[in-house]
Amino acid sequence: MGDLLTVLALVALLGIVHVPLGTWMARVYTSTRHLWVERVLYRAAGVNPDGEQTWRSYALSVMGFSVASVLGLWALITAQRWLPLRAGREGMSWHTGLNTAVSFTTNTNWQSYAGEVGTGHLVQMAGLTVQNFVSAAVGMAVAVALVRGLARERTWRLGSLWVDLVRGTVRILLPIAVLGALVLIAGGVVQNLASPTEITTVTGARQTVQGGPVASQEVIKLLGTNGGGFFNANSAHPFENPNAFTNLVEAFLVLCIPFSLPWTYGMLVRDRRQGHVVLVLMASLWSLGLAAAYAAERAAATGATGALEGKEMRFGLIGSVLFGTATTGTSTGAVNSMHDSYSALGGGMLMLNMMLGEVSPGGVGTGLYSALILAIITVFIAGLMVGRTPEILGKQIGRREITCAALYVIAMPALVLAGTAIALSVPVSRDALLNVGPHGLSEMLYAFTSASNNNGSAFAGLSADQPLLNLMLAACMFLGRFVPIVLALALAGSLAEQRRRPVTDGTMPTHTPVFAGLLVAITIVLAGLTFFPSLALGPLAEALS
Repeated sequence: MGDLLTVLALVALLGIVHVPLGTWMARVYTSTRHLWVERVLYRAAGVNPDGEQTWRSYALSVMGFSVASVLGLWALITAQRWLPLRAGREGMSWHTGLNTAVSFTTNTNWQSYAGEVGTGHLVQMAGLTVQNFVSAAVGMAVAVALVRGLARERTWRLGSLWVDLVRGTVRILLPIAVLGALVLIAGGVVQNLASPTEITTVTGARQTVQGGPVASQEVIKLLGTNGGGFFNANSAHPFENPNAFTNLVEAFLVLCIPFSLPWTYGMLVRDRRQGHVVLVLMASLWSLGLAAAYAAERAAATGATGALEGKEMRFGLIGSVLFGTATTGTSTGAVNSMHDSYSALGGGMLMLNMMLGEVSPGGVGTGLYSALILAIITVFIAGLMVGRTPEILGKQIGRREITCAALYVIAMPALVLAGTAIALSVPVSRDALLNVGPHGLSEMLYAFTSASNNNGSAFAGLSADQPLLNLMLAACMFLGRFVPIVLALALAGSLAEQRRRPVTDGTMPTHTPVFAGLLVAITIVLAGLTFFPSLALGPLAEALS
């Protein structure tokens, strides 16, 4: 009953904010008024806030901004040893620094380094935290651009990345982050600029206690579905996540924007029923994933305490599984328990959450545009089945549209499977595995699934801080982020150019429970057909053994 009440409390909180937060985000991206602080930023960047871009210009802006962010963050990390507020940190190797720069810029936050020894306070605040904000804002901007492509007709205009980026940061992420940080500080999360402190324990041993601006990093790593921990233990560390209350708050922060964006989508296309279908997809997959992971961990329970290997006693089984499902169902990657210590089926379920394309509910922005592309795939398949012209919101799904959608769906699995195969065929990366056999395969498969889906969590048995794995995972993070973004924007441009067709008796409705069920089924089938062989050799084989 306590486990059930914990889940119901989280669902209730998400239900409370779904409409007001979704409505606010819709107003943010449709407002014609610019705040004074926004005007200052536009003037400093030389941006015309009233101008709009084609999909190509929008995509080039995303790529240019992101590449510049990678290079700037890499330079900041490399120069850390000569900077103030480094708290005794000496910096990283060039390949670890590059991996970290790509990771935080792509909203992945994969960490090949231990958080408390890899970066000082200045790099945390001026580098990593800044990227936590803007990478999340980029994801929301791309989602809104795709929605504009569906909502508009006979136009090349998809809005301005720079306006969407600034508004997403200033009006949505920053206010919630400030409020969330205060709640976390009240719950016991630390926030200071202290250097490492040596203390003497009750047994006489010496221990180094790290401090720092933890709460401000913690809140946006969760709210922006980033995931990088200030400490190596991530959200299992008592300074990041002290108790069951903060654990619930952090799970809520992870899910609140992704689960509210379907309402935003419904408002922007002026048909809230369309948003309800996307919400059904996200909620169904999240609920199924939570139930399956929880059942697997309960089945592995021993005695009265449950299967608590790798789990924090202050969170228990449900707090660990709930958090793990929330973070792998989004692109967060934060952990409050050791996923590598889960049962074979429990860990496999967390991996499958990512393999679904992270639409349960997916990352900030990325979950929405991934769900919309899956809806387009579903419309196309359903149209072939019943002999109707595939349309969504009056826009025809022709050769160009389905090509973009198909390439989008193929990109992530290609990176995951090819990356895993190459890494396992090279001795230096294969030797980085802690385990052999099915679990060893799962460790490597999880790493490339996490990187290619911009998640960032890991089966920690993999020692990934080596040149080959750092560069391979960085490539998967970069391509896994920007290839889908470019394809989504190309699809948005194609849809925006079309004239909206009137609804007729031959139009397939995309707002009904039947379509919602078909969308859920096709999403599961796509992931199953793609990844079942690798899952059979990894988690399933381990469970059967």
